[in-house]
Amino acid sequence: MKSNLFLRVIIAVVAIFLSASASAAPVSEDKALQWAEEKGRLLLDAFQISDPAKRFSELDRLLLSYVDLDYVSKFVVGKYWRSMTPEQQKTYQDVFRRYALGLYKTFPLDFADNITYSLGTAQSDGQFTQVSASVTVALDPSQPPQDFLLQFRLHQKDGKILLVDIKLAESSLILSYRGKFYEMIAAVDGEMEWFLEDLEMLTQSVERSNLRELGQGQ
Repeated sequence: MKSNLFLRVIIAVVAIFLSASASAAPVSEDKALQWAEEKGRLLLDAFQISDPAKRFSELDRLLLSYVDLDYVSKFVVGKYWRSMTPEQQKTYQDVFRRYALGLYKTFPLDFADNITYSLGTAQSDGQFTQVSASVTVALDPSQPPQDFLLQFRLHQKDGKILLVDIKLAESSLILSYRGKFYEMIAAVDGEMEWFLEDLEMLTQSVERSNLRELGQGQ
């Protein structure tokens, strides 16, 4: 239950701010706070779009524009990235992008209209800048709203500020991804071609489910 709650909150919030490049650099604290505030407003506006297709189109745009999927995709397979051929790496990143775009749509986002948040502080560690925020979510109308402390890890690449991770308490989004993918890789004894086939099938399943839900919503 706790894990499901974590995923529901994170997948909804990831669109806010939502290879490790040598050009990546931390973001100034003032700019990080300003960026987080602006992208938060964009997210809340996107959740107000009544048409599901238009709402998801805008959420996809936010995720692709403000999340460093290149960095995330490499991080979550860790040491296995180097064991893939260049062709496998390209296939993997293409599928990962589809998987990331499809996954958040599988979670109920009706509660997202009841999200409010306030920014805390920003601090640079030399490579990344972490922005803290307090998020209040009303998941159940019969229960008091719940408060969550979140941290958003940002960096700047090629002059653009991008999100690389979200942490809820001590739980990291990209470490959760890594744990799942490592389990998938271990299940096929490290054979990356089999892993890619399994990831493709999982992604197709998510995409089919999204299409069914979208069809029902129209």
